[in-house]
Amino acid sequence: MKKTRSLGESFLCALAGVVYAFKTQRNIKIHFFAAIIVVLLSFLLKLSISEILAISLTVTMVLVAEMINTAIETVVDMYTTEYHPLAKAAKNVAAGAVLISAVNAVIVGYIVFFKKIIMFLNM
Repeated sequence: MKKTRSLGESFLCALAGVVYAFKTQRNIKIHFFAAIIVVLLSFLLKLSISEILAISLTVTMVLVAEMINTAIETVVDMYTTEYHPLAKAAKNVAAGAVLISAVNAVIVGYIVFFKKIIMFLNM
């Protein structure tokens, strides 16, 4: 691995990481699909700028947590294939970060969407 990269090379490496996560991780596909639905729903319900910002930050946080979880799991798997309590702890903590961000996303989604969906259905 080269130590110095151009900005373009750095971007391509980052993009390769996103592609790797998407190809190898089932949960990121689920979160990405949910993100698409949320974005479409945001436009359908004509959310305000502040609501779109809250949704965007929340969705991004879940996807970033999934990517960090994937990175940690990959490094742990590279280091050892044997059971080790610290390897388990690292993977569990990373998965816990995803869980916390996903629960937060559900809460934010409820706050932003619930009333608007009820109003939309009653039209």
